[in-house]
This record gives sequence, C-alpha cells and structure tokens, in this order.
Amino acid sequence: MLFFVLPFLAIAHLVSGACECGYSIKNPKDEGPVVFADRLETNFNQLHDISQNNDWVTQEFTVSAEAGRGNYSKSFVPANVNIHGIKSQDHSGHGGGLELRVGSTISNDNAVSGSEIDTSRLDLHWGSFRAGIKLTSTKGTCAAFFWYYNDTQEIDIEFLSQEFDHDKGIYPINLVVQSKKSMEAGYDASKTGTYKRVNLDFDPTDTFHEYRFDYIPGQVLFYADSKLLVLMKGDDMPSVGGHLILQHWSNGNPLWSGGPPTKDAIVTVSYVKAYFNSTDHDRQSYLKQQCHQPHAKASRWG
Repeated sequence: MLFFVLPFLAIAHLVSGACECGYSIKNPKDEGPVVFADRLETNFNQLHDISQNNDWVTQEFTVSAEAGRGNYSKSFVPANVNIHGIKSQDHSGHGGGLELRVGSTISNDNAVSGSEIDTSRLDLHWGSFRAGIKLTSTKGTCAAFFWYYNDTQEIDIEFLSQEFDHDKGIYPINLVVQSKKSMEAGYDASKTGTYKRVNLDFDPTDTFHEYRFDYIPGQVLFYADSKLLVLMKGDDMPSVGGHLILQHWSNGNPLWSGGPPTKDAIVTVSYVKAYFNSTDHDRQSYLKQQCHQPHAKASRWG
C-alpha cells in the first residue's frame, strides 16, 4: 500500500509531479519533509529460503588478490548466505536472520570464501536505507551495507572486525562515499574528504543495531540507531539510481579486512528497509497512478 502525505508536505523537494504520496523523513535543512514514493522492506526473520525471495539475489563471483588489493582472492559463494530462523536460535544469543559467512579455510586457488546478496532492483535513487545488523566479533573480516551504481558512485557503511577492541570499548564504523576523486586516489576516499571513521557508543557484536544512510541531492547522511553520525555534501555525492548490497569478506589485506579469520565468521542481518524514488519510468507511472487511489494514507519515518 502507498501512503498519502498531507497537503502541506507538498513542499518537499523530492515529490515527483503533482503526486503527494510516499514516505517522509525530516529534511536536514529544515525546509520541510523529504518524501519518497517507493519502498522495499525485507524481514529476514520471516523467511525460510532466501532463494525464494524475489527482492534479493545471492551473488557468485571471485575477485583476484591483485584486483582486490589483498593477499588472497575473495570468492563470494551462495553457500555462505543462509537464513537462520528465529525459532531455531541457539544459546549463543546469535538470533535469527540472514547469515553472511566468511570461511576460515583457504582454498587451493588461494581464495577466502565470503558472501554477498544484492537487491534485484537497480533503480533505487534518492532514498533512506536502513538495515538491522549484528556484527561478528571474529577478527579479520569486512562487513558492508552499501548502495552501488559503479566504483565512482557508491555509498558505504563498513565494519572491520580487526578494529574492534572490547577491553577499551572501541568499535569504529567506516563511512565512505566513493567518487571520481577517490578513484584517482587509488580508491582511497580518505584522501578526498569523503571518508569518516566514527567510534560507536555501543558494542555492535552484542546485539542488533540499525545502520542507515539517507541519500538526497548533494548530501549523504549516516546514522546508527537513529543518531546522526556524519553528514557529507558537495559535488562528490552520487546523483543516479543504483542498488543495495550486503557483503561480508576477507582478503588478508592488513590495512583493511585483515585476516583471514581463524574460524568461520558470521554477520546476521534481521531486516532491510528502503524508502526511495525510482529511476524506472514505468515504476514512476505506476506509483503516480496508485497515489490517487482512495485507500492512500499518511506515513512518516524518522
């Protein structure tokens, strides 16, 4: 069901045409709400087999050590993507959801197995994107929740488990916008001003927390549990539609993922919620038509 936004919300810059339906968030410039017409929501706790869900596609490919700037290749395999039902949760407190595994065994072709799952839709433009994630405490992996169009238009939330220090309460989150400038710097966004490393005020391996980024014209805002962490803005921000990716990997690069892990490492995702505007013209026409249906009602998201 789509939702009707009351007439005063029509001042939002992202409403397409005369249609005032959608999902709204607060505009960071205090110029009224920002409204998105479309949504994609997945509660992984309610799934039994990820292959039966049409919104997500499990990936299978290999990135060489050279291409990935690591000591090992990283091999993404569907067998490392599984649903752990909430009813069958064990006594470790692991909980239910989508499991993304990194293997501890090096293959004969010098590869570390990882996991990736992507949205089937490639038309996710301006939007608010959220995921409930419980991270691994096993050192030597990189877990990522990100939006991707190409290597120069990419929004990343990444966690490096080797950086976590439970004794000192240090839990960094790496927030990245890849751009043409970062490509020219060898994909080192830290040299361009679109990379921030923020220490979380909670242990992300203990339970699920929500990680979020809002992608609007000229700006990207990053959140953890609804708390604003970083606002990036300027000409280096993306401007097109793309798709969401959940990923977990290791290639032994001591400056990033570290590892490989000494035992299998698991990251669990409980849900993904995406509220966005589509770049697909047919989808836009459909949403505009649905917008004027009498069952539409208001919905707002913080």
